[in-house]
Amino acid sequence: MAINRREFIGATAAAAGGLFSSNPMAQPKAYPDRPIKIIVPFAPGGGTDFSARIYSTALAERIGQPVIVENKPGAASTIGTNLALKSAPDGYTLLVISGSYVVNPSLYKLDFDPVQDITPIIQLTESGYVLAVNAKFPAKNLAELIEMMRARPGEISYASSGQGGHLQVVTEYMLGLAKVKAKHIPYRGTGPGLADLLAGTVDMMFGGTEAIMQHVAAGKLRALAVGTPHRLSAFPDVPTVAEAGVPGYDVVAWHGMIAPKGIPPHIVALLNRHMNEIVHDQALKKKTAHLGVDGFGGTPDQFQKLLKLEVDRYAQVIRDANIRAGS
Repeated sequence: MAINRREFIGATAAAAGGLFSSNPMAQPKAYPDRPIKIIVPFAPGGGTDFSARIYSTALAERIGQPVIVENKPGAASTIGTNLALKSAPDGYTLLVISGSYVVNPSLYKLDFDPVQDITPIIQLTESGYVLAVNAKFPAKNLAELIEMMRARPGEISYASSGQGGHLQVVTEYMLGLAKVKAKHIPYRGTGPGLADLLAGTVDMMFGGTEAIMQHVAAGKLRALAVGTPHRLSAFPDVPTVAEAGVPGYDVVAWHGMIAPKGIPPHIVALLNRHMNEIVHDQALKKKTAHLGVDGFGGTPDQFQKLLKLEVDRYAQVIRDANIRAGS
């Protein structure tokens, strides 16, 4: 996949102003000159936390300053998000986000615009959600599952990571395109839902490749399809949802880095340059490739366009499926 790398531009104008100043205190401080904090708006152990920690370690090695990850979970990730985005726009507080960020504007009353009131830095990763059933479930493929849902409207159950969460939204997106109904069973996180899927208590579930495919390999789950527009290189035998029976379905799981609005452009350029090089580092790629997670990269503008696209798309899904926020 071709990556348009943003060329790093130093703070030439600011530095020039300092060179001609007779006051040494007017010289701009080098960035960074102290630790950087990355807020993860989820509990430790999930995919967002994993991405934040693996890339923060690499960033710290490059910039020569500690990069500290702080988990601030709660209220469908809005607590940590608000905390980060209301911090000083100086580049010392960053936020790693995932799909919940683009569905929350349609479910919660936010006091900021999720696209305009931020500083986008970079899309860190790209991966896929896998639709899986218990290995003993009768449907052998997605077409058979859809036929079962048509024959028994609202009886086949699906697990999600919580009411109003991203996994519920992407599942309802598929159900809407297929024109079928299923029973939603919300859990407090992916882990509990996956446990019931493994036990056969719930019939199906979308989950990240890193959570699902290990159980497929062990023969406990059956992977019916991946949500991405193209098959994943790590799992070439698993068809896409679109080719398996629901044309038009296109959902990419991702993680990205943003910051408060107003970060100086030279800091954005510096962070984007470092992170682009980090996500394409071959040693790091090996750590995530077997999980079906690829480093992505790109420019801040590209990531901002993705956020706008998905905020609008999932707003429509949420309206059509009458999805409500969790308590």
